[in-house]
Amino acid sequence: MNIVFLDRQTLTDDVNLRRPRFPHTWQDYASTNPEQRLAHAQHADILIVNKVKLDAAILKQLPRLKLIAVAATGTNNVDLAAAAQQQIIVSNIQDYAAQSIAEHSIGLMFNLRRNITAYHQAVQQGRWQQSQQFCFFDYPIDNLAGQKLVIIGAGNLGQATAKLAKSIGMEVIFAERKNQAPRTGRVDFTDALACADVLSIHCPLSSETADLITHTELALMKPSALLINTARGGIVNEAALLEALRSGGIAGAACDVVSQEPPSSDNPLLQAQALSNFILTPHVGWASSQSMQSLADQLIDNIEAFSAGQPRNQV
Repeated sequence: MNIVFLDRQTLTDDVNLRRPRFPHTWQDYASTNPEQRLAHAQHADILIVNKVKLDAAILKQLPRLKLIAVAATGTNNVDLAAAAQQQIIVSNIQDYAAQSIAEHSIGLMFNLRRNITAYHQAVQQGRWQQSQQFCFFDYPIDNLAGQKLVIIGAGNLGQATAKLAKSIGMEVIFAERKNQAPRTGRVDFTDALACADVLSIHCPLSSETADLITHTELALMKPSALLINTARGGIVNEAALLEALRSGGIAGAACDVVSQEPPSSDNPLLQAQALSNFILTPHVGWASSQSMQSLADQLIDNIEAFSAGQPRNQV
């Protein structure tokens, strides 16, 4: 089988990406732009992709293709209906980054509540050196312990974040889906937003969750509340979030994702970086060395299972 990885640079060079244990050829491309997709993929029996878009038009030109092994959990970049029509199996990576994303989410909460970045920058600017005493209190510092953490998304990512949050004394509340009567163990969506000290998002991006948080939802939140999004860009309306941060509608926010990645120069969240109450990280919440190695191992396991006639992690 011919195996082609279209965007190898989406994994670090340090990761051990072992080769499958069956006869094959292997071709790596650091990246593949839309114009290169056909040239890079036309002889592949198995395509490995992370973020390269595989739409119906390109899939129709790949008659040899039998498996698309997505090197991520999200499969928004693959036309699943077109793949099914051509009897192309699509597999993804599952349950591999919960600890990494949970730690990233909690780390962002700590940073905002304790104003770690603001104090670090103040020291860089000479503020401590000019202080009349041993410390200074330019920015408020609050404990996370005792605060209500509302989580949207009760899958493995939300559960891992809840576990860490409880360990530091936060009260965890799972929000019900929007416009749905709350099930046991969940709180009505609007009620949950209104009581949140911190709102952390861990649901997938879908037609139901696109623009889930807009001006209306942000207006429900406390002025003292924080919003954390390590899920997907597009769940939070970026223009609405920028307005809420500027106006004091909420106290702060941190995002690891944006609606278009990499972001365009006019993305509202790039403007928000000038604010002291906002943190933007480049979609690296998942990328601990341990999680990335787990992804790489599972990716090859998926390919080997397909070769053995027992596909796993099918989407």
